Amino acid sequence: MADPEHPRHYDEAFKRQIVQSCENGKPSREIRAEYDIARSTPRRWVQGIRNSGSTRPADNCTPEQNEPVEPGRRNRQLEMEVDISGQAAPVFARRQA
Repeated sequence: MADPEHPRHYDEAFKRQIVQSCENGKPSREIRAEYDIARSTPRRWVQGIRNSGSTRPADNCTPEQNEPVEPGRRNRQLEMEVDISGQAAPVFARRQA
């Protein structure tokens, strides 16, 4: 299985092939053993394709679930910029003095 710090990435065609195998009745344990994928992976892909037609996690979220992500990301970016500015201010003050 993949290392949690280095997750595997699969292309859409491969995911759809796995989903098709599941839909055709092939046992999940055989699919997992054959392709060396995690236990929840085929289930998640099948559920995603049934719900939205896509295996991408972002496509399987409601607009309400996607909405809070962007402001939080922007806030973290701004906080980082303020922190960097605070660290750089003394350096610039010494140069002008």
